[in-house]
Amino acid sequence: MLAYPEIDPVAVSLGPLKVHWYGLMYVIGFVGAWWLGRRRADRLGLKPDDIGDMLFYGALGVVLGGRIGYALFYGFDRFLDNPLWIFQVWDGGMSFHGGLLGVLLAALLFARKHRLAFFQLTDFIAPLVPIGLGAGRIGNFINHELPGRVTDVPWALVFPGMGGQGRHPSSLYQFFLEGVVLFGVLWTASLKPRQRGFISGLFLVCYGAFRFLSEFFRRPDPQLGFIAFDWLTMGQLLSLPMILAGIALIVWSRHNGVDDARASQAAP
Repeated sequence: MLAYPEIDPVAVSLGPLKVHWYGLMYVIGFVGAWWLGRRRADRLGLKPDDIGDMLFYGALGVVLGGRIGYALFYGFDRFLDNPLWIFQVWDGGMSFHGGLLGVLLAALLFARKHRLAFFQLTDFIAPLVPIGLGAGRIGNFINHELPGRVTDVPWALVFPGMGGQGRHPSSLYQFFLEGVVLFGVLWTASLKPRQRGFISGLFLVCYGAFRFLSEFFRRPDPQLGFIAFDWLTMGQLLSLPMILAGIALIVWSRHNGVDDARASQAAP
């Protein structure tokens, strides 16, 4: 077993101002998406400066959707007891699946504003998302979050405050699958024009499958435990609709035309 690395969660401290690594991971995710998005802006007939506007919509969707999703999916009883708890973002966390719904709503609003087809926009956004997902998992690792299940593998880590048992470094598994692998798959698949909806569907299938798999190594949320069958977690339950929706999108995309990679404007 290996000792968990001692990393100060505060990256920079200037008097009363403290910048946490987890916050920096959000910055890395958005800056990376902004930089890569600007390089491809002409695919949507947008100006590079429009990508900043798109990311603003996305940031609102991530933060609001992520927190609301966490309250509904993982802390509903606490929310009912104290609705103001939803604003205590330091207590609990964020939900990816809630954040995804928030981003989809933000994408719908942005698409209408710029007269873009919804799935053309989501196909554009999908390859940019894994940057933030991977960075976020590194933030989880630094904060000792998302402890894995007990194991005796040689790379097992002893999580602080959780006894002397070795556990899977599940946040690093998710960093590799949801960050590195997912980015490689989506970026490679999007290098050439695809039928509308295909990249979005591929994202849903791959993320859902990767998340479903990684949950077998991650300790179930203590307030929920297993949802069913003594093995199904909430993360897996929420990932199943993603996989099914992704498959349906890929099948549906086969009936669509290939988007012009340099289209000046999408059909309404």
